Amino acid sequence: ELAENNKNIWLLTGDLGYSVLEDFADRFPERFVNVGVAEQNMVGVASGLALCGKTVFIYSIANFPTLRCLEQIRNDICYHNLNVKIIAVGGGLTYGYQGYTHHAVEDLAIMRALPNMTVIAPADPVETKLATKAIVAQSGPCFLRLGKAGEPLIHKIPPDFEIGKAILIREGKDITFISTGGILKTVMNVADYLSVKGISSRILSMHTIKPLDIETILKAAKETKKIITVEEHSIYGGLGSSIAEVLAESGINGVRFLRVGLQNLICDIGSQEYLIEKNMLDFKGILLQVEKLFN
Repeated sequence: ELAENNKNIWLLTGDLGYSVLEDFADRFPERFVNVGVAEQNMVGVASGLALCGKTVFIYSIANFPTLRCLEQIRNDICYHNLNVKIIAVGGGLTYGYQGYTHHAVEDLAIMRALPNMTVIAPADPVETKLATKAIVAQSGPCFLRLGKAGEPLIHKIPPDFEIGKAILIREGKDITFISTGGILKTVMNVADYLSVKGISSRILSMHTIKPLDIETILKAAKETKKIITVEEHSIYGGLGSSIAEVLAESGINGVRFLRVGLQNLICDIGSQEYLIEKNMLDFKGILLQVEKLFN
């Protein structure tokens, strides 16, 4: 839809996206390029197009448009602050059966460390659509981390969406859950259970990891005194780490803080559901960790 009204939008893929990208390729064949399984080259081509004034989307699975071509992203895209949008499908453990090569569990941390890079992980299809519009409107490098279709719809009415501003899902006074990406529904289920126990949970969808909504984080810390971050990602360097940095520098006393995420190297292969359960990122696992916070 955006490409219909913006002739500068291009789409590049690393020989992936079958049954997904055909509509774009059929409608705008002159602005669609399959570069083959050559992600480093894809970043170079995208950078050249961006230097010619184009807005370029590059698309591939999980780690391929990020880790495989990290040096090119750093030097070509970020160093020159180019208008390239990196789309990774299959964030977290989505491609569980493909093994660790396909588990995107460090991508948020690595992309967050790059200069000029905006990092976004929407929670549902509504946030994804709004995020896509937002990153086209904003110039510069962006990383958009997606699931793989089938994520539950959270927002019945499109919320106000702004890069760098969290979405308040629910108010609460006793504890604040901050999640990013498709794990939000599980977090909401945990909050529902806690409400039966008399615990009032605030829930924030932190779709933007960088720039971070510091104001909303500090407000939650002061008002609820308990912060729990939840992410389908390593606890090192992602959402939890970024919020820990904010809290450490804030000078706010008496805040209890817990990072819920992947603790160790994932050596197992299996479905996303199996791996999430084994790594305590399902309803029961998150609840157990929260209960420890409350003794």
